[in-house]
Amino acid sequence: MNKKLDQQAADNIRALAVAMVEKANSGHPGGPMGGADFMHILYSEFFNYDPSDMEWPFRDRFFMDAGHLSTLMYAQYYLLGNYSKEDVSNFRQWGSITPGHPEVDVKRGIENTSGPLGQGHTMGVGAAIATKFLAARFGDWINHKVYGFISDGGIQEEISQGAGRIAGHLGLSNFIMFFDSNDIQLSTSTDEVTTEDTAMKYEAWGWKVVTIDGHDHDAIRKALTDANNETEKPTLIIGKTIMGKGCVTSNGDMYEGHCELHGKPIGATGADYHKTLANLGADAEKPFDIFNDVEAFYRDLIVEKTKQAAAKKAEIAAWKQDNTELAEKLDFFLSGKLPELDFASIEHKAGLATRAASSNVLAYLAENVENMIVSSADLSNSDKTDGFLKKTSALQKGDFSGSFLQAGVAELTMACIANGIALHGGVIPVVATFFVFSDYMKPAIRLSAIQELPVKYVWTHDAFRVGEDGPTHQPIEQEAQIRLLEKMQNHSHKQSFLALRPADSAETSVAWKMALENTDTPSGLILSRQGIKDVPAEGSRYEAALAAEKGGYLVKEVENPDIVLVANGSEVSTLIAAAEILEADHNLKVSIASVISEGLFKQQPKDYQNSVIPKNKPLFGLTAGLPVNLEGLVGDAGKVFGLEHFGYSAPASVLDDKFGFTGEKVSKEVLAYLQTK
Repeated sequence: MNKKLDQQAADNIRALAVAMVEKANSGHPGGPMGGADFMHILYSEFFNYDPSDMEWPFRDRFFMDAGHLSTLMYAQYYLLGNYSKEDVSNFRQWGSITPGHPEVDVKRGIENTSGPLGQGHTMGVGAAIATKFLAARFGDWINHKVYGFISDGGIQEEISQGAGRIAGHLGLSNFIMFFDSNDIQLSTSTDEVTTEDTAMKYEAWGWKVVTIDGHDHDAIRKALTDANNETEKPTLIIGKTIMGKGCVTSNGDMYEGHCELHGKPIGATGADYHKTLANLGADAEKPFDIFNDVEAFYRDLIVEKTKQAAAKKAEIAAWKQDNTELAEKLDFFLSGKLPELDFASIEHKAGLATRAASSNVLAYLAENVENMIVSSADLSNSDKTDGFLKKTSALQKGDFSGSFLQAGVAELTMACIANGIALHGGVIPVVATFFVFSDYMKPAIRLSAIQELPVKYVWTHDAFRVGEDGPTHQPIEQEAQIRLLEKMQNHSHKQSFLALRPADSAETSVAWKMALENTDTPSGLILSRQGIKDVPAEGSRYEAALAAEKGGYLVKEVENPDIVLVANGSEVSTLIAAAEILEADHNLKVSIASVISEGLFKQQPKDYQNSVIPKNKPLFGLTAGLPVNLEGLVGDAGKVFGLEHFGYSAPASVLDDKFGFTGEKVSKEVLAYLQTK
């Protein structure tokens, strides 16, 4: 322990944070100045990782919630050699690897993309769950810690309740979170918006809570030591810190704790940039330099961390040698690969709802994919994830041998936890709820897409046919919202989301196959509540449905059709009924396309797309959602029959008739369209 060196290191982090924001003329300097002491003590004395192998699966993990404090991370990781002077001096600039909010970059120590408050620490909860899940299967030597860092804003975001409740309920003793409590947020002091007792709140959720002076290095050490020794509960360390710690005015007076220090360069506040750097021991002419003693200390620290990791790796190697079968399984889990799966063997009764067909698939997966965690927002018997649950058990405090997470009514929390599970690695996360409640999940879905995480979303009760539950439970605009993500590219220049709405049981099996094999982006299965008549097929319907892997295909094909009908999901069977009328009563030749994913379909060669949906033929689309769902497929010359209003409370069959979604009524719409051609 070297108190002078520790203070220098913390002040170096402060100075670097100030300099980054000042040069960029954009950012948040005050918070990083308050959190610098905790970061230095954590990384220098407690955090276990391998500097030579940053993606080592058994490293400790740090999940930042307050993404606006990115300079705190960049400065700390600069001291550790993960960033160069050029990197930190180009903060928030085009092409830099130091964006305004941290973006997942494991090789440099960034475990998660953060910014939307509340999500970062909730992803940490997911990573802690994944760790406990793996430890239950391979041994207590899997004992790495997950650290979270949260601010007043994250504490206030409603998602913190779900994360706090679940972490406490499950006894995630491997999750340790520092709350940077400085009583200041972006536009106000915290006493203007809240009077709650944060410590009591977390204690009520089952957390160990300790409140310390967040600038007292010995207090930080003790809190982290106790947290690492805790075996029953997650730990919240409430660190009382000072916004803009170390800031001074032009005449040298202290200028700390002011709201304006939160969100703009300190030179634009009552503080003086040059005097503050001098107060912190930095050279304003060379603001991105690492102090000599600090540089030497961290150089030696990196060597020591590497040695410590090597010792842990030797322990793991010995375990693997003594447990070859388990070791092979663990390596397989961590590879991200799937076992051999025979989706064709999954049997479905005729006319199932696609949620019921999904239940059959999940029951099969429960017995064949050992590293999957399925979660439901208190709907397992309705979204039919109970097909999985019946083959396993729920995760419980002290017992993570099961594979089902009962999330309770917390859709956003559940989805964020799934992101954290995916970020950890080794475990496949699946989350389920009603499709209309995907609205509650959108922030996490977006971060799934941005971070390129293979989370599997299961959304049931996919249309107005929810029926009697009425407009609050009947999705109309939700498919259009999700499909927008299919039109966006992620930073790897791939379709950012795969949305799959299968037409029957066979397509549901294929959709699950597609989702599991999609390891690059999130996938969503959009499934029906009501039974659906199976699509007719010559021979194996499953083999025919495999054509859905191209995003769209013809379920009914005739030579030189008079019209091509286009749909997905349960509307495909409605089109089949309409086609029977059109052919029998009006002597029309009709082809029908099932397009399970527009985004994937449009990635196919143009010749294939045109073979399914020929642009030189009349095109008619049917959707239970907004017409925009299919307008990109049928084009301006085509016609889409859909809904442009909310639903009503009535039996599904009544709504089908009232809204015009019967074979007879759709056939009339098709005839009316053809008369305009």
